[in-house]
Order: sequence, then C-alpha cells, then structure tokens
Amino acid sequence: MPWKTLDDLDLAGKTVLTRVDLNVPVEGGKVTDTTRITRILPTVRDILARGGRPVLLSHFGRPKGKVVPEMSLRQVLPALRDALGVEVKFAEDCIGAPAKRAVAALRPGEVLLLENTRFHPGEESNDPAFAASLAALGDVYVNDAFSAAHRAHASTEGIARLLPSAAGRLMESELKALEAALGRPERPVAAVVGGAKVSTKLALLSNLIRKVDYLIIGGGMANTFLAARGIDVGKSLAEHDLADTARDILKAADEASCEVILPVDVVVAREFRANPPVEVVPADACPPDAMILDAGPETVARIGEVFRASRTLIWNGPLGAFELEPFDSATNAAAELAAELTEAGRLISVAGGGDTVAALNRAGVATRFTYVSTAGGAFLEWMEGKELPGVAVLDG
Repeated sequence: MPWKTLDDLDLAGKTVLTRVDLNVPVEGGKVTDTTRITRILPTVRDILARGGRPVLLSHFGRPKGKVVPEMSLRQVLPALRDALGVEVKFAEDCIGAPAKRAVAALRPGEVLLLENTRFHPGEESNDPAFAASLAALGDVYVNDAFSAAHRAHASTEGIARLLPSAAGRLMESELKALEAALGRPERPVAAVVGGAKVSTKLALLSNLIRKVDYLIIGGGMANTFLAARGIDVGKSLAEHDLADTARDILKAADEASCEVILPVDVVVAREFRANPPVEVVPADACPPDAMILDAGPETVARIGEVFRASRTLIWNGPLGAFELEPFDSATNAAAELAAELTEAGRLISVAGGGDTVAALNRAGVATRFTYVSTAGGAFLEWMEGKELPGVAVLDG
C-alpha cells in the first residue's frame, strides 16, 4: 500500500486531529442513522488504546461558510457518546480560542468533537491559513473520511500537508477493498453498472471497459443501450440523444475484449407503481405503450453465469426500479447469488454508491458482500479512475 496508516504513527501522548464523516441524517435534533458513526469507532478506539487524544473534525450539511445553528455538530454528540462509550467533549468552534481551550482541557481517555468545519469559508476553498489554524491544534493528522476524500478541502487535504498524516482504519479498509477490486484484482472481473442515466456514468463506463472482463448494464441505462441498437423501448426511460455515445462505448468495449451484458428479456408495465399488471417479454418486444422496469429471468440467469465465471465483482447501481415491487426481483436475485458466492469464497464483491447500498440493504445482503462502501461520490470517482486529493496527500 502506498499510503500511510495508523500503524505508521506514534500516537502516545499525541493530540490526533482525526477527520471523520459525521454528516449523518438528523430529525428533530436526533440522529436517525448511526452507520457513519459506527464505522469510525475502530479508528477512535485505536487512537485511545495507543495513548492518543482524538480530536474529531467533520462537516455537517452545506452551511456555505456561515454559522447555521441547525447544522451544528452538537446534535450528533449524544449518538457519538452512546456509540463510543466514553466522554465526548464539544468545542463551539473548530479553530481559534474555543478550540484551543477545549484541546488543552482534553484528558486521556476522552474524545473532543470540534464544531462544523464548513462554518468557515476557508474549509471548502482549502485556504492555507484556515488549514494552518486547524493543524495548530494537533500533533498528527488521521483521515478516516474516505467519503470526503474526493474534495480538496482544508480538513481533508490542506491539513495533511502540515502534519504527519495517515489513513484511519475505515479509510484503510476502503482503500484495500478498492485496490482489490480495480488495482490488482483477481480475474476474471465483472462489473454491474445500473441506475437511471448513462449521462451520469460516462466516465465510469469508459474506465471500466478497460479494466473488467464483463460489464453488466442494467436499469434505465440499459434502455439507452438497447435503443442505440435500434430496439424500440416503448415509453421506457432512455436517453435517446446519447445513442451515438452508447454505440461508441459498445465499440470500445469490443476493442478492449470486454463483454457487455445487456438484457435479453425484460419486465414491462403500463404504470409506474408498485405491483401493477406486468409482462415478461424479449428485450426487443417491448409494447409501444409499456415501460421496461426490470430485467427478466433469462437475463438474471445470464448474469448468474457471469458471476460464477468471475473472481471479482464490482457493483454500482440496481438492475431495475428496485424501490417498487416486483421490479426489485432482478436486483435481489443477482445480489443474493453474489452474496452466496462471496460466502463460499468464490468471489470478491465490492459495491458502492447511494442507490446500490439502498438496493443491497433492501435485498438483505449488504453484510454478506466483501465490502460495501457508503462513500458515494468518492467511491464513484475512484471507480472512474480519478485521483482523490484526500488520498493522494497520504501517499507514503
């Protein structure tokens, strides 16, 4: 691994500025989903166990450089205390006198949470003076917020240039999983790319066709590719203006010896709602007044063949309109098989992206994949082959 980890730092007696992602959902002043809090626990506990004093930095919402009381990190404190099981102090600012006093008063075994970094315009502009003010609070820096690593902000990139720096345990596990999926994967490699629009995933598709052996395209994206092949997709969601782009991707995939898997049969309906009357038809036989809303059983069987022939699977996006029954069937069936193969040691499965996490949770298999990233944009940009500023600066 080229990046440094906690194992490369001496933490005993040190104040450890730790960038985490506490941008969690809050309703009525209470955290409604503690997933992101749970995922930072190994890092914070490791720092404490090794004699360090963790000082947590995070953004919350989009206050755009101004103090917005509703976006204060104070409301995350109770959930953070409950999860850690130790005293968590709070500073009314992330720099200046309030932060300095709170850091100075921090005792061994305690954790300090600083106020929202985005209350200052210098955070998102990566202002050197703001980064220096943050760095002045600590001895070493640990980034455990892969989900924010695609942003060159003061608390993700600028500060790492000023202090001895390393990746936290969550960041480390994320980077290891992605390296296993795309850096030096076990072959053959299959990728599932689904979702509504090709236009949002052009960079991803272009990068993957050069790196994977099989590319399975699902969701509304598949309709665009079917239409580009001259197939009538009825009233289905499709970006007909991207037909030339879709054909270019198919041609490039062929030149790269990447086999593209498109639906051979589809589930269609006349209404976009839960449990309407449906039909399963060949992919080239969608009725003019119907919509393609899921992949059919023959397509799922073909996807299963690909999964069984592969050693590594990368998954981003559902195969159909998974939010509505029965259009979650293809996604659920494929996800269950991927989970079974993973548990049997036959497949390394890495998944990520907002809809992907929701779909795998709905299918009940997220915990059975090798790794499921909750990083969203950072996960996608890594998959697109882009350099992430918050990772690059940790390069050992």
